[in-house]
Amino acid sequence: MSFSWSRVGTWLVAFIVGAVYGVAGTVAQAYMLGWFPLGLVLAVIGVVALLVAVRLLTADRWAALAAGLGVMLATLVFSGAGPGGSVVVPQAPEGQFNPGLVWTIIVPLAAAVVIAWPESLPRMASAPAAADAPRDAG
Repeated sequence: MSFSWSRVGTWLVAFIVGAVYGVAGTVAQAYMLGWFPLGLVLAVIGVVALLVAVRLLTADRWAALAAGLGVMLATLVFSGAGPGGSVVVPQAPEGQFNPGLVWTIIVPLAAAVVIAWPESLPRMASAPAAADAPRDAG
């Protein structure tokens, strides 16, 4: 792999887009629709779609890693208490479902799976089709 400024630019853009998705997902993941964690589901779908899109469009693991690091850094920064004591991701009461904890665990797992996915999958050997088989002359 040789050095290229365009690749560095791609990594930088992927990191910034990942950070934007990370901020949006961190803020939205706490939204509950009754008992259903709608914000968490939408945030996970959005981040996984982003990581897969970056990986497929750039064909570069490093760009997907940059996007994943952007999401994780934004999650880390916005999950803590702010200078005024405000908390974006509050701790759930004892014994209740904690979407913030799930969000914090799923983001690195999704990034790891997308980054580690093989470049190409081995193709299964298929039996020759009946149309391709030689025909008898008689």
